[in-house]
Amino acid sequence: MIQPYTPDISLAGKLRRRLARLTHRRPAQLNLSRPVVSFTFDDIPASAAHAGAAALEKHDARGTFYVCAGLFGQEGHMGRFADTAEIGALIHQGHEVAGHTLNHVDCHRTSSADLCADLDANDAALRGLGAAPLHFAYPYGEVSPRAKKQLGARYASLRGVHKGLVHDGGDRNQLPGVGIEGLDGEAVARAWIDRALAQQAWLILYTHDVRESPSPWGCTPDALERLIAYARTVGCDIRTVGEVLGA
Repeated sequence: MIQPYTPDISLAGKLRRRLARLTHRRPAQLNLSRPVVSFTFDDIPASAAHAGAAALEKHDARGTFYVCAGLFGQEGHMGRFADTAEIGALIHQGHEVAGHTLNHVDCHRTSSADLCADLDANDAALRGLGAAPLHFAYPYGEVSPRAKKQLGARYASLRGVHKGLVHDGGDRNQLPGVGIEGLDGEAVARAWIDRALAQQAWLILYTHDVRESPSPWGCTPDALERLIAYARTVGCDIRTVGEVLGA
């Protein structure tokens, strides 16, 4: 059973993450003609691979799934994690499969050599399934200047968990993300969609499990589908992370 992990929530940890946002920046050129929302999923519990993907496909949209191959098929606090067949199905259905380390490691606390080995193994596993893991999300949102520099040289984008919108010139090495999680997750995400609409910006939403009784880090299928429908109704494009940055 995979157990929850507690990242560094100390003042020093908060200052380190904020300092990292000032270093090793790589500006994104977006040139958006309309506001955009990306729906992303971390770790990939099996429920996200099924209910999460189905909610997007119902609206002819696709998502970005940040995958830890070392968790394939294991049981955890967010339910069973997706296996190779389920990740392969996501790729076949046109979703984007991206990197999230092999074993969901803390990129700050992991040495450069160990992190490189972990990333090599995860990327190789994902490529073996037919994915091209060009993008990455920091597990737990944990980042440091050293890790950011190492990862930025390897991936086309790196997503964190600090709230915000992405505009032209935003840092693709530490993209913000807004969680669809907890009791007020849907309301928070909806408010951020409104902000993206008003500012014609890019919003990246993330969640984990997608099931009727979600973990504190997940959401229900109905909440996710309502957010997808709302983003469409108010005039936002829904694109994967790679589609936005590739454009």
